Amino acid sequence: MTTDEPTNAWDADGYQDGHAFVFEYGSGVLELLEVDPGARVLDLGCGTGELTAAIADREVCVVGMDQSEAMLETARETYPKLQFVHGDARELGVDEPFDAVFSNAMLHWVPRADQGRLAASVRAALADDGQFVAEFGGAGNVGGIVGALRAEGTERGVEVDNPWYFPTIGEHTSLLETHGFEVVYATLFDRPTPLEGGADGLRNWLEMFGDSLLEAFPADEREEVYAGVEERLRDTHYEDGTWTADYRRLRFVANAV
Repeated sequence: MTTDEPTNAWDADGYQDGHAFVFEYGSGVLELLEVDPGARVLDLGCGTGELTAAIADREVCVVGMDQSEAMLETARETYPKLQFVHGDARELGVDEPFDAVFSNAMLHWVPRADQGRLAASVRAALADDGQFVAEFGGAGNVGGIVGALRAEGTERGVEVDNPWYFPTIGEHTSLLETHGFEVVYATLFDRPTPLEGGADGLRNWLEMFGDSLLEAFPADEREEVYAGVEERLRDTHYEDGTWTADYRRLRFVANAV
């Protein structure tokens, strides 16, 4: 692990109950996955397993992998007939190659310095004609939210860094091509995402995903920070009782060469 590793204490129940949009929006990128019945597929960063199950419906042999034991425990309870394993995307070391690797909303959690290792690890896990299909945060993702937190930090004398890897298309496709892939499709698009929870939607999002963003603030200041971020974003991110996160997604299909 690198010292700038984003950290997050995953609440599997809260993830399923209040942030289901993560895997629900993932159904779109699933349409890009081209596999025949019987193929071997790795779902990288499977979370609580909803998309792993959707892949399994294609009559393929799918393995879900995640670094969070809490997420994996829920996945195994929900889908007991499927295989879920603990692992690190940067060190896959599989015994038998996969025909495809799929990933939704995970790659941005790996530090920029480790993205080359990740790409090389995925390539080594794939058969020579294998497919890598993924969607994750792209350049500018949640820029408004991060900017509001940074402004709060400036007022309080602390520095808030963006802990995630949100690249441009050019940056990420070049990295993939350097590590044994031919990128055949890539797109970066805005995806404004309504947050569940009404007036508490934004702070619920921060509590679920923002551990690394919030660690600069003392615990006894968190409520004031939440209120300050809400005030900064109310005119642009809140309407009719619903907060909207300013998501931008990078989606790609790359073939192993």
